[in-house]
Amino acid sequence: MAYEMNYPLAIESSRSERAGFIRRTYAHLAGAILAFIVLETLIFAGLRPMVGDEAFDRMMLGYLTNPLLQLAIIGGFIGTSYLANYWALNGGTAGLQYAGLALYVTIEAIIFVPLLYIAMFYMNDYEVVGKAGILTMCLFAGLTSVVFFTGKDFSFLGPIIAIASFVALGIVLCAILFPGSMFTLGLWFSVAMIVLASAAILYDTSNIMLHYRLDQHVAASLSLFASVAMLFYYVLLALMQSRR
Repeated sequence: MAYEMNYPLAIESSRSERAGFIRRTYAHLAGAILAFIVLETLIFAGLRPMVGDEAFDRMMLGYLTNPLLQLAIIGGFIGTSYLANYWALNGGTAGLQYAGLALYVTIEAIIFVPLLYIAMFYMNDYEVVGKAGILTMCLFAGLTSVVFFTGKDFSFLGPIIAIASFVALGIVLCAILFPGSMFTLGLWFSVAMIVLASAAILYDTSNIMLHYRLDQHVAASLSLFASVAMLFYYVLLALMQSRR
């Protein structure tokens, strides 16, 4: 049952209240990213004894090139965005929102394992992960600045993002059903997904500024983390593909 909505929209609040809401949102986003890094560190600490095992390398390569993984990533992004927006519009207990954020961070940490493993151990290129992280942070900062400094409402991107997401799902399904056809998930697909994730960040940041209530910082951070995670995934994948 949704709880009673006693909190005003952030945009309708005083400057200090709005600033506090934004700080809480981005503090939770930073916490989610830190938790993601810690989880990856723990996962790879357990995998480290297996590094160099050819069978394990082949398994990771199989996961990475499997369109089902792409389906899980895009489906997770769509589902998480819907859930965050549902909580924003219809309410949801703080505990439920924290549980959703924690669950999604954990799932993303697992999904990223094959990509990070191939980058760091199979390709033996730790730098590409750092480059992808820096590019993702710079792009995220630039997109966020556009919303903050212009105050523009990017909610019109919502239907475009929804349609593009389902088109991406259709392409992935075609790649699964018709392997070896024109529907290959190469560099061009990664670039298109980077554009989609960038549009989602504009949309999410605009919603946070204009359409979220003061008590919805956890749901807001969840929607942002989903978009940032997808952006980082495809930036890293594109950098790896460009080296082939």
